[in-house]
Amino acid sequence: MAKIKAGFVGFGEVNTPREIIERKCQQAAEWLRSSDLEVISTAPVSDDPDGNDVRRAIAELSEAHFDLLIACVAGWIPSHAVVSVATEFRHHPILLWGLSGRVEDGRLVTTADQAGTTALRQTMEDLGFNVKYVPSFQDAPPPLNKIVTFARAASAVNALQNSKIGMMGFRDMNLYATLYDGVSLRGRFGLEVEFFEMLEMVQRAERMRPEAIAPILETIQQKWTFERAANPEVVEKGIRYYLALREKVIERKYQCLSLIDVDGMKKLLQFPPAMIFMLLSDELNICTIPENDVFGAVTQLMIRRLTGQAGAYLEFYEFFSAGVLMGVPDYVPSEIVDGPVRVTPTSFGGFAGGLLNTSRLKAGKVTLCRLASSGGKYVLHLATGDATVPERWEEAGWTAPAPQLPGLRIRLHGDMEEFAQRVFGQHYILSYGNNTDELTEFCRLLKIDVVR
Repeated sequence: MAKIKAGFVGFGEVNTPREIIERKCQQAAEWLRSSDLEVISTAPVSDDPDGNDVRRAIAELSEAHFDLLIACVAGWIPSHAVVSVATEFRHHPILLWGLSGRVEDGRLVTTADQAGTTALRQTMEDLGFNVKYVPSFQDAPPPLNKIVTFARAASAVNALQNSKIGMMGFRDMNLYATLYDGVSLRGRFGLEVEFFEMLEMVQRAERMRPEAIAPILETIQQKWTFERAANPEVVEKGIRYYLALREKVIERKYQCLSLIDVDGMKKLLQFPPAMIFMLLSDELNICTIPENDVFGAVTQLMIRRLTGQAGAYLEFYEFFSAGVLMGVPDYVPSEIVDGPVRVTPTSFGGFAGGLLNTSRLKAGKVTLCRLASSGGKYVLHLATGDATVPERWEEAGWTAPAPQLPGLRIRLHGDMEEFAQRVFGQHYILSYGNNTDELTEFCRLLKIDVVR
C-alpha cells in the first residue's frame, strides 16, 4: 500500500510561549511519522492580529497533495484561527487532535489544549467539515491507533476517486442484489463502472499469438498443483481469454473486474472462467468477482484500499446456530490459500468442464462485509468471526467424485439470527483480522450506514 499522506498544522495562542507550542507540535509530527504516515507540515499557527500565520499556513499546505488534514491543537487557540485554515481544505477529511500537558517536577504543566478543541468540535461539525475529534488523555499514550485508523479511511476514500470497475456483460442470471445505480455510485464514491461486451474479449483472444501464451503456461505449471491432468486445449483457451482481458484492464486502467459468468462464459462459450479469474487476481493484482456483482466489487475495493488485502469473495452454503459455511464454486486468490494452489479439471451440471480451484483456505480471525443499497441509502453489513477448516463437504451437482471446494466454517461473533436477518446477498467479502474500525471510519466519512 502507498504511504498515507497527512497535511499537518499545529495551533497555539499568540500569548503562549512559542517554544512550547513548537516543541509539542514537533513531537506530535514525529509520533505520526513513527506510525508510518508521511507528514507534510507547516509551522504552528497562532491568532496573530494580522492573520499572517493563517495566510502562511494556507499557502504552504496548498502546494502539497495529501489525504487528510490534521489540525493539531497544542494549546488554547481562539476558534477563528483554526476555522480559517480548515475552511481552505474543507474538501479533505479533517482530524482535530488535542494534545496534552506534561508533568514537570511533580506538577502538571498544561497549555489548555482541550479548551481549544472543545470550543471547536461542535463548531466544525456545524460548519459542515468532515471532521473527527481525537483528544489525547494526559495519563495515557498518544491516541495513534485512532489517528492511523482515521487516516487509512481518509486515504481509502481519496483512492477510490476516479477508480474504475470493468464489467463484462450485465446482470448475470438476472440477479437483483448485484444491480446498482451508476449516478449515485459515482456521486458517493467517485467510482465509475465501465461496461464492455463479451464479444470484444472473444475477438481479442482470437488474435493472440502463440508466443504470448507460452510464458503464461509456464507460470501456471510452476505455481499450480494439478490434481489431475487438464486438457491442454482448455488451458490454452483460458490463457487466451486471460490475455485478452489483461489488455483491456491495462488499457482502461481497471482496478476491479467482473465477468458475466453463468449466462455468458459458461452458457455461450462453454468455458467456466475460474482460471481466468485466478490469473487476473494473481498476475495483475486486481480485485475480481464473478456474476456482474457491482456491490461486491465496490466492497472489494474498499477492503483493498483500507487493508491492502485482496478482499476475496465467498458465498453462503449453510447456516448454523453459531455461524456459517462459506465457500466458492470456482476460484480464490492465492493470497488466502494455505499451502499450494490446487486445481482440478471437472464439470458441474450441464456446463462444460473447466479448471476448478480446490485449494485449502487460511484459518484465523476474519471480517465479513458487503455494501448494499437499501431504501435509497447505502448500507454496509459488517461481521467478525473465527474461521476454521470445515468438515468434509460437497456441493451436489459436480461430476463424481465431487471436488472439495475452497471453504471456511466461520463462527460469528454475535447472534446468528440477527446476522441472517441483515444479509444483503449471496456474496460477502472476506478479509483477515478485525477490520471493523477502518470500515466504520470509512463509512462515517462517506455517510454510509453500518449494520452489525
